[in-house]
Amino acid sequence: MKKILAMDVGGTKIVYSVINENGVLESEIKREYTPKTISELKELFKKIIKEYDEETQGVAIATAGAVNLDNIKVESSTPNMPEGYNQLDFTQLSKKPVFVENDANAAAWAEYKIGAAKGDNNTVTITLGTGVGGGFIINGKLLRGKSGKAGEIGSMKINSRGRICTCGRKDCWESYASGSGLKFTAYETALNDESFKSSVFKDKNPADITTYDIIQGVKDKDEYSIKVFNIWKKDIITGLINIVNIFDTESIIISGGMGEFINVEEAENEVNNEIVVSKVKIKHALSGNYSGMIGAALLAFDKLAV
Repeated sequence: MKKILAMDVGGTKIVYSVINENGVLESEIKREYTPKTISELKELFKKIIKEYDEETQGVAIATAGAVNLDNIKVESSTPNMPEGYNQLDFTQLSKKPVFVENDANAAAWAEYKIGAAKGDNNTVTITLGTGVGGGFIINGKLLRGKSGKAGEIGSMKINSRGRICTCGRKDCWESYASGSGLKFTAYETALNDESFKSSVFKDKNPADITTYDIIQGVKDKDEYSIKVFNIWKKDIITGLINIVNIFDTESIIISGGMGEFINVEEAENEVNNEIVVSKVKIKHALSGNYSGMIGAALLAFDKLAV
């Protein structure tokens, strides 16, 4: 069976393993810290590729940032990566085929091929973490747009509360639906809602209240925490309704560290009560923490002559 060396490249770490045509990991999962300079990063890539050169037929990389239509280069700005990352031609790293894809797109493909969206030809996988990412499968194909940058759902406008997003714009979905969004909602609510004065966090600086505080507060049935959580959940539901109404997907797959706190049954009912298209299924992701690597490998097997 053919095998590919797959990597998931982020600003903090690089995770890698050998993956076969069925999306099964064939070797132990290894990790390296992401170097701070592009020259060090190139050398690390080459070192990892050389280690697995004899047993693999190609390289697949899931990465932060928008990838060009040729799947060989990151074109968008990636401030969490070394300077010059968006100038790197990944095909120069190996004599064997190299395939690169955005990590959210790769995760969506993994869910479509072997995960929670298997059998659904129209589906979107949404990653809720520090930020918000998404990947779309439309009619069985990955939606990439005219330049490879389609699916930037975190930048979708959903509100008019004037909240600044990490991208510098106002009222992006990410600024409300992400973990960072939950933290800011906690701050806003502490300043404006009477429930904070009797909350378990009443003696805490509102700016210091964390997402973990709110999640624990919900478990402890703290009124303020429940209000914050429900506002956050409503902001997520608003985005999901917009996505389904536009793309008419069969399923929405929720992934990411913050995604585990979403009750998908409740979300499914709320979304289906509001949309004007056919009903949608909402599920938690099944591919796990390595969905980016797996999806990139499966995409590479489909596209590369390996």
